[in-house]
Amino acid sequence: MRYDVVIVGAGVAGLFAAMHLPKNLKVLLINKRETFKCNTFYAQGGVALAKDENDIPSHIEDTLNAGDGLCNKEAVEILSKHSREVIDELIDAGFEFDKDTHGHLLYTKEAAHSTNRILHAGGDATGRYLHHFLLEKNPHPMLFNVRVVDLLIKDGECFGVTVLENRKLRNIYAKNVILASGGVGSLYEYHTNAPTISADMQGLCLEKGIKLENMEMMQFHPTVFVDSNLAQKMLLTEALRGEGATIVDQNGYRFLFEYDKRGELASRDIVSRSIFLYVQKTGSKVYLDLSNFDELFFSKRFPNIYKRFKAIGYDLPNERIPISPAFHYAIGGIKTDTFARVPNVKNLYAVGEVASTGVHGANRLASNSLLEGLVFSKRAVTDILKMIDKDKKFVEFGVTEDVMSYKEDKAKKNMLRDIMWKKVGVIRTKKGLFEAKEQIQELLNEKIGRLLRFRLLTAKKIVEDAINRKESIGVHYILD
Repeated sequence: MRYDVVIVGAGVAGLFAAMHLPKNLKVLLINKRETFKCNTFYAQGGVALAKDENDIPSHIEDTLNAGDGLCNKEAVEILSKHSREVIDELIDAGFEFDKDTHGHLLYTKEAAHSTNRILHAGGDATGRYLHHFLLEKNPHPMLFNVRVVDLLIKDGECFGVTVLENRKLRNIYAKNVILASGGVGSLYEYHTNAPTISADMQGLCLEKGIKLENMEMMQFHPTVFVDSNLAQKMLLTEALRGEGATIVDQNGYRFLFEYDKRGELASRDIVSRSIFLYVQKTGSKVYLDLSNFDELFFSKRFPNIYKRFKAIGYDLPNERIPISPAFHYAIGGIKTDTFARVPNVKNLYAVGEVASTGVHGANRLASNSLLEGLVFSKRAVTDILKMIDKDKKFVEFGVTEDVMSYKEDKAKKNMLRDIMWKKVGVIRTKKGLFEAKEQIQELLNEKIGRLLRFRLLTAKKIVEDAINRKESIGVHYILD
């Protein structure tokens, strides 16, 4: 089981990396569950990009402004300057973004963008369409229902991974490992993420001494339908507000202008926080009002939202939808450089939501996430192809742990999710953060399985980074 490249994860970042690795290399993708259970599949809004050379400075400025001073400017410039290139590459390979009747690409606008620059596919199913397309283009084998539980690292070099498969542990060796395993959604009681996104890899990296940065920067989506028994809640894309939907209280009042002059088009952190504070102050319920839309246009532009809500009894766009913020995106992650390399660990890369390239700073600009996965996964592959060691000598690793140490504990997982939602959510307090840290440490001190330990380590790091960030900035908001 020796490979040139092992890719952990099969969302946009992992699959775009695979697409750029030639068939003559021995490549393996490792997927935790079924292919569609990833965040890419559920992405609705679209892919942001600089439409042309003239739009690059504006796209950079919008991204930096949303990031509230914490972005890595070099990474942002790379993102924008290479955005048209990766989109054109997808189009040339046969991917079809939505177009008007004349065959021109349709650009839409989302919060905090200064112009219409977001491409979409299938109306509100961009992620699903893109994911399916990249799966079809993948030329390499994929391992399903397998969980990575260790990184084989010795003397600052990565030699592969240990996987848990069919209740057995085994090592898979690789000259290069790309981590594309996604964010931390399952840490929170209410979230929009795929059920497989559980913060395992971040915790494993902490155990290995690999640096995570900006972990306090957890982004909450302001418009989520949370009236269901599932942990994964139904997202209502920001493109709805970009094209005219409004947020109102139970009396039809558009209260967001009390908090920001941009109203519904303020950045996600401001809209989420404003909803939270308004509900706290007034006790009112909050709704997404779609009455500005013609039904025919709405059913064509947002077909999946239209069908899903019709199926559960909502008359869209005539009926308002009750909404609440929910956890959506992990801005922080495994620290990387601008070629997605993990510092101090040779031959290890991180791309997509699991990584922290510095692009998003303190607040991700809407629809920059799919773009980041595309741009930086391609840069990772460029570096691998340039640096790959054909004669690399592998170090052998034993498998010493008992497979039973990876047992799950649903009750404790739910305790953690409750702690994170109530005390490390949209609005935080010093008291709540210190209480969360103490409760998480108590769980860590108990006899627990390794998978829960990974989650708890990630959660503890989020809380510690939030405590250390003394001032409110971006998505990190300290009430006191």
